Amino acid sequence: MDRKLLDILCCPTSRQPLALLSGAERDAINAAIAAGGIRRADGSPQTEPLAEGLITRDRRTVYRIDDGIPVLLADEALDTAQVDGFPR
Repeated sequence: MDRKLLDILCCPTSRQPLALLSGAERDAINAAIAAGGIRRADGSPQTEPLAEGLITRDRRTVYRIDDGIPVLLADEALDTAQVDGFPR
């Protein structure tokens, strides 16, 4: 992801800055997705694993990146509280 773009992006609900997910964070989320335990903010299940993602500064909200495009829709956000042992 372009660094300049990342520098100006923020969470659409909390306005917190966003950072790229680390490999450990992505792996933890993908394991929870594979186990069927992740729901988006709108209540729909997240069924596809994340190739990339963005996370808020407080490490609570994740937005996926699809084909290099950040999906910053509040209804599609993932709450990391759903992931047991999420790296903090």
